[in-house]
Amino acid sequence: MKPNRTTSLTSPLLVRLESKPATLIDAVAHWAQNAPDRVAVTLLGYEKARPVRYGEFFEQAARYAHALEAVGVRPHDLVVLVLQHGADVLYSFWGAMLLGAIPSIMPFLTPKLDPQRYYESVRKLVTLSDVKAVITYAEQRADLEAHLADIPTLGAILNVEDLQPGGALSDYLGRAPARAEDTAFLQHSSGSTGLQKGVMLSHGAVLNQIAAYSAAIKLRTDDVIVSWLPLYHDMGLIAGFVMPLVQGVPLVLMSPFHWVREPVVLLRAIQQYGGTLCWLPNFAYNFMATRVRPSAREGLGLRSMRAFINCSEPVRAESHRLFVEKYAPYGVEERMLQTSYAMAENTFAVTQSALGAPPPLDVIDRDALQQQQIARPAEPEGARPTVTMVSCGRPIPNTEVRIVDAQRRDLPERHIGEVAIRSDCMLSGYYRRPEVTAQVMQEGWYFTGDLGYMADGELYITGRKKDLIIVGGKNIYPQDIEHLVNEVAGVHPGRVVAFGVPNEQLGTEDIAVVAEVDTDDPAAHKRIAAEIRARVAQATDVMARYVHLTGPKWLLKTSSGKIARAANREKFLRAVLGR
Repeated sequence: MKPNRTTSLTSPLLVRLESKPATLIDAVAHWAQNAPDRVAVTLLGYEKARPVRYGEFFEQAARYAHALEAVGVRPHDLVVLVLQHGADVLYSFWGAMLLGAIPSIMPFLTPKLDPQRYYESVRKLVTLSDVKAVITYAEQRADLEAHLADIPTLGAILNVEDLQPGGALSDYLGRAPARAEDTAFLQHSSGSTGLQKGVMLSHGAVLNQIAAYSAAIKLRTDDVIVSWLPLYHDMGLIAGFVMPLVQGVPLVLMSPFHWVREPVVLLRAIQQYGGTLCWLPNFAYNFMATRVRPSAREGLGLRSMRAFINCSEPVRAESHRLFVEKYAPYGVEERMLQTSYAMAENTFAVTQSALGAPPPLDVIDRDALQQQQIARPAEPEGARPTVTMVSCGRPIPNTEVRIVDAQRRDLPERHIGEVAIRSDCMLSGYYRRPEVTAQVMQEGWYFTGDLGYMADGELYITGRKKDLIIVGGKNIYPQDIEHLVNEVAGVHPGRVVAFGVPNEQLGTEDIAVVAEVDTDDPAAHKRIAAEIRARVAQATDVMARYVHLTGPKWLLKTSSGKIARAANREKFLRAVLGR
């Protein structure tokens, strides 16, 4: 593929790509050297905001580079960041890259994660990935040392509070050793047992993504990006951190924990700072529509927004409708709600809907979807059940998308199959996992494991191949069931998982639903279970054989905080069915 040469936008990086900055360090050096007083990021805390200018930001990054170099970290060494959302993780990430090392941000231990499982996952990562240094806080250092003490390749566990001043930005810009093809950082996939696969992304691939995605969203120098997203996930790391810093676009950043406790803080930040772009997972639309009190919404003004971009989860038309309904009085318009399909393996975005108009909706025949794996348009005013799909947009520049069958042969339009992608911003491979890389890469194509279809040039995602439940020949997507169950009164929203359980007698699968509920009342449990079964049957024409209601902390989560479907399936088989 030819490299992107788009120069029609006002974004400085897109113009400067003509001079071919080789690395991310080359790209940000422009701002650090020529506009040191320009605000790079505004950090929002619980009490006050703190603007950080480019000069200060990268002088602090150089301080971390100096500390890493002092303990023997060298170019191409892997550095793991076990830090909370805040200034330390931002500075240390870029500090490692200044040195030519490879940073990787790990989810921070929270009360919802089991400490033993968490530290075991850290140990596994450090052992398998030959990590040279870990940066953390004083209160985590003792636990990390206890779990990592006998790993000979680990050079140091650094405590951010003990870092001594030293090193200047000028010391590193002149000798930054990285090349375009070198790995800039790792993004790790998440799993129930910790970080699974380290996605290697080169400096050149990340710069290509930033250029192509900036073109797709028509990024402007007067944009303001507002984000609460965790930085260990590709959406938060790229859209909510690396891209705005490289492009010179103001970034307003808050902790995900702050947002969860007080979701209106995001909306107030948009109003205060004139936010124009914000990326959100689908659940956030429902969360803000239902968890922000009317009194807290008073006086909000959201008319500055160009786009709220729905990404990382299956997009629900109902979620968009609910969000617009709640926030239309404050300036939100339907055209602002956009979509993207993204993954760490492509650095971030694969597709993007066209800003300025709502993404297309595709109303399809439910039975054709379940039984034939075809997205057949529903008949006008027909009596047959339908499913409304939301487009994830078209491929961004220099990215190709195919839909293939089990033999990786191309499928016709509107046939559901695996999504395959090829681009100039893809992963170099999985870090020290060549066998895993070979399974999903073929002749430059990455096979995602996601299922979807193309229609009129737009990509629609239906679910994950490995999660599909096949009941009597019908293909059921567990995300659809979970969405339905989340709306049942008494079910704790977001604490639901659905999966298939083998039925050896019938040679098929049964549907199982595990849901956390907010009551111990047996009568209420009976009502909730009955409603869950009714809703599943109505939406799928298939009965949920198992409905297991639980109290808090039964459900297992991934290291990124999502419900772990496979791990919960194993727990259900063992703990509930005794298999």
